[in-house]
Amino acid sequence: MRVYKDHLILSGSTIKQALLQFNQLGQDAILFVVDDNDKLIGALTDGDVRRGLLKGFSIDSCVDEIIQNDPRYITKGENNLEKIITFREGNFRIVPIVDDSHRVVNVINFRKTRSYLPIDAVIMAGGRGQRLQPLTDTIPKPLLKVGNKAIMEHNLDRLALFGIDDFWISVKYLGEQIENYFGQGTEKNIKIEYVWENEPLGTIGAVSLIKNFEHDYVLVTNSDLLTNIDYEQFFLEFIRQDADLAVLTIPYQVSIPYAVLETKNGQIKSFKEKPIYTYYSNGGIYLMKKEMLKYIPQNTFFDAPDLMQELITNNLKVISFPFSGYWLDVGKHEDFEKAHIDIHNIKF
Repeated sequence: MRVYKDHLILSGSTIKQALLQFNQLGQDAILFVVDDNDKLIGALTDGDVRRGLLKGFSIDSCVDEIIQNDPRYITKGENNLEKIITFREGNFRIVPIVDDSHRVVNVINFRKTRSYLPIDAVIMAGGRGQRLQPLTDTIPKPLLKVGNKAIMEHNLDRLALFGIDDFWISVKYLGEQIENYFGQGTEKNIKIEYVWENEPLGTIGAVSLIKNFEHDYVLVTNSDLLTNIDYEQFFLEFIRQDADLAVLTIPYQVSIPYAVLETKNGQIKSFKEKPIYTYYSNGGIYLMKKEMLKYIPQNTFFDAPDLMQELITNNLKVISFPFSGYWLDVGKHEDFEKAHIDIHNIKF
């Protein structure tokens, strides 16, 4: 995968150097001119070069003479998704991401990335995977292959597809293998840090160990899920409802083969013939405001349902995000076999 620095060119470079970079970038030919500290100065396209040459500049001229001095950009962490959608729908395919000091820290290509969500993602990958033994005796469950990728890699790539680029992976059992497999995320143009559980901390307890989140919103997900969820829609609904915590929920239908009677004091008031009831199960993906993390106790075994109950008890807003797309928890051997079939038929 191309790293974002391929789109950067140093102030003072020549037009010839820019042309060489354009040639390497192909259809993604746009450069962002930066100073020695990667601070954004301007943007440069092949059209700017053509216009510059027509004005009499040569290929040995400085790129600073022909750049666009007021390029569009996104500030990392800003919670203005409408701006990002406007860029995407306005055919601004490639946009730099800058920090508070106006330094370029990433470049988003909307030809390859669907959004840029202001979220830190935590992937819980410390479990033993006992139900998948003996497959997990020497390989951690998140690294079992489904198709041509590890289970967790499908999960991570889906999150990165929506522009999430700050990742935390909680590890314990055979965690060294996971750390060696993904490294620091450089090849995927993301940043990965690892959280080691000395003792099992449940399905969300390890999040309490993270002190330096980049954003105001945190997404926590199990590592063994396969799903084609639209994370942008998940985030937009979370914001629309001004929720404190949103839980992805999976519909589960129960068919009753007989008429169901509603009675009061022995008298039938109504009945439904062979009704179908829909219930919603926890899908293992949670989106929350960062301040909700204070309800997770430090270094204590704590599951995600414990957090949900704690927030509800404190009259905070916990919402369901019903999801009818593809979702599979790869927890048992039959699930693993199903995943191998589905991966070739489901559009991710």
